[in-house]
Amino acid sequence: MIPIDIIDLQFKNLDHAIAAYLIPTTDGPILIETGPHSTFPVLKQAIEAKGFRLEDIKHVLLTHIHLDHAGAAWAFAETGAKIYVHPFGARNIEDPNRLMASARQIYQDQMDSLWGEMKPIAKSQLVEVDHDEMLQFGDTQIKSLHTPGHAKHHIAWQLGDNIFTGDVAGVKIGNGPVQPPCPPPDINIEDWIDSIAIISRQKPKRLYLTHFSYIENPEEHLGTLHKVLMSWSEFIHDKWKEGLTNEQIIPLFQTYTTNQLKAAGLSQVEIDQYEAANPTWMSVAGLVRYWTKKSQQA
Repeated sequence: MIPIDIIDLQFKNLDHAIAAYLIPTTDGPILIETGPHSTFPVLKQAIEAKGFRLEDIKHVLLTHIHLDHAGAAWAFAETGAKIYVHPFGARNIEDPNRLMASARQIYQDQMDSLWGEMKPIAKSQLVEVDHDEMLQFGDTQIKSLHTPGHAKHHIAWQLGDNIFTGDVAGVKIGNGPVQPPCPPPDINIEDWIDSIAIISRQKPKRLYLTHFSYIENPEEHLGTLHKVLMSWSEFIHDKWKEGLTNEQIIPLFQTYTTNQLKAAGLSQVEIDQYEAANPTWMSVAGLVRYWTKKSQQA
């Protein structure tokens, strides 16, 4: 079995909110996901505790460029790593000014404490990866699976029977239920359903979620995710059709999702972990934007 080290980045000082994955190869360790730069000290300490230096990591694979997944990628580029990314995301990680300006509008004075910095990465260190492309790192092969839906620039990475799913296979913390993270601007339900099918066709034995850890019943998990994605989408659609604003929908949706978590037997601490990994207001914003765009296209 391929050794995979799960690194808990302790986002907002909470267990099991954001993970990064360290994989040893004969070409040195590979890192999948970096988390935000705000948790970089935790990541650095964990890598060193495994007996590696930051400089030993020459390959960093990102599922997508959202700050909770890719915010610290530049720090590895500064120590010589290549950063592997979807072609649609490369421009915004090469020059993250627009990405950071947009995030600052949303998070305002919480920006630094939540996410930290995101510096440019030289184009020469960015590797744009095609769908179904096979990458070779020493004795280890990893396949790229373009899996839009959560983000149009999303990649899941397949390593043997394991798939690192970023956000396309949802958020699942501990024994809690799976949730689909639906932030703006790229949510597309049809694409997401297609991507769930892409992952299912690979017949994986384990899914490694960024939020959080691994799933050993992929078919059941993906089937449940599909159902929850549709129910969330329909809930927001109904409220949007009633003419409610995002601000009016958010508390209704938060009650709806919190009741789902409570029904699954989760404690308040566990509910807080879900909210940190998958904020309610972001899913409202993303799904309202999806339905608004869809109506305009119709």
